[in-house]
Amino acid sequence: MQATIDQLQQMKLTGLLEAWREQQALPTYHDLSFDERLALMVENEYIRRQNQRLKRRLRQARLPVQATLDAVDFDVPRGLQKLQFLEFAQGHWLQENLCLILMGPTGVGKSFLAAVLANHLCKQGHTVRYIKTADLVLELKLSKADGSYPKLRKQLAAYDLLVLDEWLRDPLSVYEAREVLDILDERFRKASCVFATQMPIEQWHPQLQDPTLADAILDRIVHDSMKVTLRGESMRKLTSKLTPQSGNDNTDPLTKHKEIKVDEKQKEGATAKKKAKELQDTSDD
Repeated sequence: MQATIDQLQQMKLTGLLEAWREQQALPTYHDLSFDERLALMVENEYIRRQNQRLKRRLRQARLPVQATLDAVDFDVPRGLQKLQFLEFAQGHWLQENLCLILMGPTGVGKSFLAAVLANHLCKQGHTVRYIKTADLVLELKLSKADGSYPKLRKQLAAYDLLVLDEWLRDPLSVYEAREVLDILDERFRKASCVFATQMPIEQWHPQLQDPTLADAILDRIVHDSMKVTLRGESMRKLTSKLTPQSGNDNTDPLTKHKEIKVDEKQKEGATAKKKAKELQDTSDD
């Protein structure tokens, strides 16, 4: 039997081997048929491999946070529609090679929501890569310097979903815009992208120094993209321990302090008047 164990280890069927050892040790399995016990061992190996693939996809995704759908607060008023977002999480738009643009001010949750979507899509079997736009530009430059550029281009083109965070936060030079255009051109109607940006679409063009390249980049994005415009307070502010929570007094501490002082003076004045009246009543008696 040791030879069989060694063969299972060499074939890296550790899940099957663990299940066999469990069946040997526990009498619970002894009354099952050979086919039933084999099915359980194969299932254990299958689950182990699926979990390994998921871990590998999540590692390759390089997400800024490992957050799931249940971490999204849909009660915060920021223009996020729950049903729409849950439909995005199903990933049907990836099959149609569509893109998604998440727009909104700083702190409204664009990066977090993009990471949640990416995490959920990884669990569905999709390959994802998250990267900030500035880091992508730098990575492309470095890969050209060390000769790994063709390999990087091939890797980026192979992902089912490419998440570009902080899209056009910083203006792109002619060289940078050309490099980004090449990446987008390889993915155009072949694979999906998510663009998380503070910049409204009408402000994208000035962020690209070459008008021709700007036209080409926008033409490959805006026509095949679903758009979500977020608004409202910064989630960092709303979730800060120093921010008064809903149902509490939201008055500014300094203003509140002044109000307390005024109220104390009013109470002191009312007390003094009351005492004066009591003294007057006593003297009248």
